[in-house]
Amino acid sequence: MTDVEYVTQEPIEVARLIAAVSDEERGGVLVFLGTVRRGPDDGPVRAIEYSAYEQMAEAEFARILEEASGRWPEARFAAQHRVGLVPVGEPSIAIAAAAPHRAEAFAACRFVIEEAKQRLPVWKKELFDDGSAHWRENASNAPRARGGPSPGGS
Repeated sequence: MTDVEYVTQEPIEVARLIAAVSDEERGGVLVFLGTVRRGPDDGPVRAIEYSAYEQMAEAEFARILEEASGRWPEARFAAQHRVGLVPVGEPSIAIAAAAPHRAEAFAACRFVIEEAKQRLPVWKKELFDDGSAHWRENASNAPRARGGPSPGGS
């Protein structure tokens, strides 16, 4: 784990996350970015407003990364979720994982994002071009990292 805060109101600095996990012993460095999208299934989304129970989210992210470290002890992790208004195209969540080899980095990164999507107390309100808004439910029954494919979106 790193000194990178898990919940931030600022834009996510990917380079900072990479720097937090990289070193000479870890050749597989992977970053997952979940960005706000404007897809045909989502409607004319212009931004998402994220809110969180920040203290609980910080603690839960720490637990998730501790679990990941137990599964992949040679890996290093950094993660952030942005709260507040996040425009289309900007990252709302970022996970960085570095391991000696790529397979471990991929597996570890996937574990962290899937667990974060299931467990973090973060809520999102989609804001549409027409001025309307819609609270989006978390996919609490979506497949998890241990099983099937990842749930859609961030």
